[in-house]
Amino acid sequence: MLVGESNRLVVLAVFTLLTLGAVLAVGGAGAGAGHAPRAEHVVLLVWDGFDPEYRHRVSTPNLDALAGRGLVTTSRGVMQSITNPSMSSLATGAFPERHGNTAYVYDPEAGVAVGQSRALAVPTLAESLAAQGRTLASVQWFIVQDHGVRYGDPRALYTQPGGDCAHRVDQFGDLLAGRPVDSGGERVTVPEVPDLLAVYCDDLDSLGHRVGPDDPAIDERMVEMDRQLGRIVQLTRDAGIFEETAFVLVGDHGMTEFDRAFGAELLDAIASTGLSGEFLTSGQSPAADTDVAIVVGGNASLHFLGDRANPLAVARVRAAVSRLPQVRAVLGWGEQRLLRMSRDVGELLVEPEPGWTAAVDAPAAPAGRHGSTTEAEATLLIAGAGIRPGGFALLPRHVDLAPTISALLGAAPPEGAQGRVLWEALRPAGR
Repeated sequence: MLVGESNRLVVLAVFTLLTLGAVLAVGGAGAGAGHAPRAEHVVLLVWDGFDPEYRHRVSTPNLDALAGRGLVTTSRGVMQSITNPSMSSLATGAFPERHGNTAYVYDPEAGVAVGQSRALAVPTLAESLAAQGRTLASVQWFIVQDHGVRYGDPRALYTQPGGDCAHRVDQFGDLLAGRPVDSGGERVTVPEVPDLLAVYCDDLDSLGHRVGPDDPAIDERMVEMDRQLGRIVQLTRDAGIFEETAFVLVGDHGMTEFDRAFGAELLDAIASTGLSGEFLTSGQSPAADTDVAIVVGGNASLHFLGDRANPLAVARVRAAVSRLPQVRAVLGWGEQRLLRMSRDVGELLVEPEPGWTAAVDAPAAPAGRHGSTTEAEATLLIAGAGIRPGGFALLPRHVDLAPTISALLGAAPPEGAQGRVLWEALRPAGR
């Protein structure tokens, strides 16, 4: 073991144990099929970048009131803790090792770096519920577009109104009230209140990337997000479904601040082993003499090209990069498998220390990043119909939410889900 690596691996081991959750896998992902529903409707609110610290910094009366009908905690996400892989695990109940969604890597078949995609190898919660005859609507929760919901389908509707969270909540209200909404240029009215109604808001994430998570503007936005949550609750009251509705509010990842870059030092470390590295942005191809393609997305994914992808070359680069003081951990394929990551990540994944990015250029002012194990946790609230007030959830994970939502509706979970039903947080059926 390399000097200084032991402390990093202790942190990694803790993350791995929480991710695997083997001792908590009681009931399994398949449990819940055929059980009586605990809620007639589920409102799923996905707030991109909802770091667990945010709710402690300001008054959130609407969130607190809703939590009184259930619980608020944190959910353990996945690696990479980037939006699309994280959303994919929320939507499918599967880890990236199974759903395959990966971000900011090099595609050796296409010969180019790729950013984020919506590729999914297993069914989503939306597809599962639709196949069981349930009705759905998604207000800009994009990861399920054409994976269970689509433009123009009143029973499985997708809309993308854009704008801020308030604008999307406006459309949520229109759907509940039976008013027509724009769906890909077509005016559509849902025939009934959907069994599952999802609303995605990215206000916190977009602001956090610009100013960093510690800026006072985040607190101001958090107050506004709480106000929008209050509107959503009131809209369900106005529609007469509040008492029979379960609410699930979850973030996809957290956010940390950075203002320094060590891309030049990373290239030098690779060069010290006799290999040449090159940073690639989405759509770029490496030069003919490049040995290691580097794609940055929170972490740096290192892909060894051609005959350089041999264990000895990988080990030499890992040793050199691990010695950089700006590096928190270097994850090889062994650690990646333990973390149940996608196999499309590079042979090495470099995690920066807090405050750093592995890119070449630093931001002009403090900004926000995510992608590492340090940003994997996000806020989780589950409350309302079918939920035990004042209850608890044992180390909930993103992959547990699709099975749990399915159980709330009395439906089978998505095929391919690896998470479990959070039975400890649910009321017995019929109560």
